[in-house]
Amino acid sequence: MKKILTRLVIALCTLSLTSVAIAQEKTESPAGKPYVYKTSAGKERKMEIFFPPNHDPAKSKVPGIILFHGGGWSGGTLDQFRVACAYFASRGLVCATAEYQMLGKGAKKLPAGESKKRVCVTDAKTAIRWFKKNAAELGIDPARIITGGGSAGGHISALATMNPGLNDPTDPKDIDTKVVAYLWFNPAFAPDDNKDPEIDVLTHMKADLPPAISFFGDKDEWKKGWDTAYQKWNTLGVNSIALHIAEGQKHSFFNKDPWRTITLIEADKFLVKNGLLTGEPTLKMPGTGEKLTPAP
Repeated sequence: MKKILTRLVIALCTLSLTSVAIAQEKTESPAGKPYVYKTSAGKERKMEIFFPPNHDPAKSKVPGIILFHGGGWSGGTLDQFRVACAYFASRGLVCATAEYQMLGKGAKKLPAGESKKRVCVTDAKTAIRWFKKNAAELGIDPARIITGGGSAGGHISALATMNPGLNDPTDPKDIDTKVVAYLWFNPAFAPDDNKDPEIDVLTHMKADLPPAISFFGDKDEWKKGWDTAYQKWNTLGVNSIALHIAEGQKHSFFNKDPWRTITLIEADKFLVKNGLLTGEPTLKMPGTGEKLTPAP
């Protein structure tokens, strides 16, 4: 009986610690104000928006950021960039993170030459247009929109702004998806995307790429696809990409500290350099010694 009671106490303590951990995680990643930006495939698509303290849309028009979560084009949640959005909002920007349609394993087989990634890009284009269309209500400058994302979200943000196609026919035709900068957290550019040119970054590259910052772990298997894209941009004469490498890190390293804080600080500096923020980062570098290495 004594052993059973001991095990019960241990189990209850474990459950309590788990509950605390979950509560801490929720406190760490508060949700932004929810908006529905469209309905696709019969489901409402939402974005969460984070506003600067005391932000008055009638008096202030600040740059806006819209970030897209990763998840292999078939998963993931808005939680991935809540911390980033809350941070950049505290720095004076209006920040959004948007979900999008995803075709999971149960989806019908697609026609030859098409990819499940198409629907993601289409919804991302709508999200960017909605963000611009509602600029006055949100207090943002539609001419100073930044986008980006992590992994699949990084890919989606690139295609949503580079590919003139894959538009939702209900989108306003007078609003474009152009942006002034990119924040890319190990964007997933796959070599086999060339099977469907609509979602192939290499197909839609141009020499006038806006300033971009990209973060990769040197052990990331997705880095091969990035390296190919990076090389082509260099061939086109693009010199606006700031690439930073995390030594010894694999895919999605940026999702947890200390790397999350480190990448946000570097992204902050990048935005300041490009006139989209002012001042110094309010986050402090972790004392554990990890550092990003700028690519030559």
